[in-house]
Amino acid sequence: MPAIKPSSIRNLKDRIDIADVVSREVTLKRAGSSLKGLSPFNQEKTPSFFVSPDKGLYKCFSSNKAGDAISFVMETERLSFVEAVETLAKRYSIELEYEEGGRPQEDRSLRQELFDLHQFVADFYHEQFHAKTDSGNWIRDYWTKTRQFDLSVADEYKIGFADPSGIELGKRTIKKGFSKEAIEASGLFYTRRGLNPETMGYRFRGRLMIPINDHQGRVVAFTARQLEVTPQDDPSREAKYVNSPETPIFNKGNLLFNLDQARMEVGSEDPFIMVEGQLDAIRCQSVGLKGVVAPQGTGITENQLRLIKRYEPRIRCFLDGDKAGQAAALRMLPIALQQGVEVSFIPLDPGQDPDDIFRDQGQEAMNQLAEQEIDCVTFASQAIAPDSASLSPQAKAKSARELFAIFSKADSAAAQQEFIKQVAIHLELDAAALLSDFERYVRGIMKPRPNSERNEENEPKPKGPVYSVERDLVSLCLHEPDLGREIAHIVAEEWIDTTLPEGELLNTVLNEFLHDMWNGPDSLNDHLENAELKSLLASILFEKPELENALRLANQAIKKLAIKFANKKYDKLRLELAQKEGTYDASYSVLMEQRVEIDALKLNPPQIGTPAS
Repeated sequence: MPAIKPSSIRNLKDRIDIADVVSREVTLKRAGSSLKGLSPFNQEKTPSFFVSPDKGLYKCFSSNKAGDAISFVMETERLSFVEAVETLAKRYSIELEYEEGGRPQEDRSLRQELFDLHQFVADFYHEQFHAKTDSGNWIRDYWTKTRQFDLSVADEYKIGFADPSGIELGKRTIKKGFSKEAIEASGLFYTRRGLNPETMGYRFRGRLMIPINDHQGRVVAFTARQLEVTPQDDPSREAKYVNSPETPIFNKGNLLFNLDQARMEVGSEDPFIMVEGQLDAIRCQSVGLKGVVAPQGTGITENQLRLIKRYEPRIRCFLDGDKAGQAAALRMLPIALQQGVEVSFIPLDPGQDPDDIFRDQGQEAMNQLAEQEIDCVTFASQAIAPDSASLSPQAKAKSARELFAIFSKADSAAAQQEFIKQVAIHLELDAAALLSDFERYVRGIMKPRPNSERNEENEPKPKGPVYSVERDLVSLCLHEPDLGREIAHIVAEEWIDTTLPEGELLNTVLNEFLHDMWNGPDSLNDHLENAELKSLLASILFEKPELENALRLANQAIKKLAIKFANKKYDKLRLELAQKEGTYDASYSVLMEQRVEIDALKLNPPQIGTPAS
């Protein structure tokens, strides 16, 4: 691993804005002097994730994770410390300085190498798209004449072309020095016959290549569209679209196509627009519709909806007119309701798709389509009971139960009731009676199993955080360094329980004060090697206590720490004295002297300054 100079790391942290780093993952809103948003680490409805731009720190109260910009990138992008520093330096064009003999990291993690490899392959495919060759001319004609897209759109999305042989890609990839492990893990190559460009297999040949980015804009996979030039010997020749397999950096249920761009365009007046395929999304974006996303060829997942909700909790879905499209939307709706995502639908006629509509009519088509937009209750009611007026009472009751199963998933009891009132209107039923049926339905699905021994009344109630005295003291030292220097001179190292992270951190802080090496929290953070201690340090710094009398609190904590140590020591001495009863030798006298000292410590713990009355 290369050694980056500590001064260079401090320079990096001073020059980057943690809010800018975090906002790539979390939508932040002002909350006093801090910023807040939904946790990127846990599923939650109420924001518990806070960022302090002044301190350069974040704190997630739902997961108890905390840290600076570097640790945030380490957590969210699964990088090592050096990789995170180098990633931020590259992202913000900040030059790093390495210790003598150090060099930019070559021993990359597999994940980071896969990101680099996919970007390299995307650049290669895009280069082939623009090549002044017969194949390049053909694919550009296909793009501009057959698909009727501008070349500027191809450049925006890095659209590419995989030539029918693939050999040139293999040659360049190997020459670039990518490892065998990364080449195999990427799923872009078949290497059973070794890393020989002439004998390797290539997943994508003779296809239009659409890079798939994660929500941070990193290429993680490809979708490949069948063309006339797709070779007959391609095992997937008949498939119109072929996708990358899942890899360490690509899980199709965890990302949405175009989310990296769409998340910057949505807001209170502009919800997300969801379409079925990548080319549909590209078409919508190309005619000026913003905030368009597409799932990766599968039904929408809980993780995808959770990603969407980070930025804007509303979606307008283009609904395919066929039964399959309707069924997929019905499967998606309860998941969306459970995640607190508001969904409306724009029905399309069978055979229609957004690519065709907007290619022919441009953005103006959206105004006409918007007139057909329906809310989720109307959609679900029409899908399950399309001709409610002609249904028998029993058939209406059956349809109601199917709708109960969907709307009982809503994350709010108030929302559930409103949905059921609207269902009553669609089914032409009495609202009060239907609400009563719904309440019985919900009680039935929530009823505990007969054999359950659970007793909610006897279950322990969740408690707030209970901090150790070591944590209280280290917080005082960090926020009141003048007191920290005094504390360091009277707290003995043996009093501190260093098996606790808080104790280990307190011991480190007091040693810095004791040896006149204290240069502030940033300096301390630079040489903490334990990630847990770094997170603990950031958490304590983030939660600055409101101290009316810091000296009194310090003396109370010192007393508590001393007595805790004394009690533990006293129990040990009592056992040792009992074992020596009747043998009053020199060692017995030493133990008795220690007992006297412990009694004195318990009765009169040392204090700093002059205790306030």
